[in-house]
Amino acid sequence: MGEKPNLNYIKEIAGGNEEFEKKFLSIIQAEFPNEKKDYTRLLQEQELEESAKVVHKIKHKLGILGLNGAYKLAIKYEEDLKYGDTKLKDEFMDVLTTVEEFILKIA
Repeated sequence: MGEKPNLNYIKEIAGGNEEFEKKFLSIIQAEFPNEKKDYTRLLQEQELEESAKVVHKIKHKLGILGLNGAYKLAIKYEEDLKYGDTKLKDEFMDVLTTVEEFILKIA
């Protein structure tokens, strides 16, 4: 994945309010690991409709972290999962790993 997560959008909407930035980031840091875990478990259990719902939640975090290409991938993958198609799972997992590493680095 060529894109790198960033905090530009969060900084923009925070308008210099560091407390807001920290709160916003803490929400992402709290939710993302659980969503990744849920997604992985559901995928392994072949619960593809439920996996799609988790991808939907994750998708918005990708956009917030400036990953526009990954956001578009998540849109496509979410739809594919609803039809039982998992061909994008490896590419999506790469995105999740990148985001997880970024979140741990900024913690």
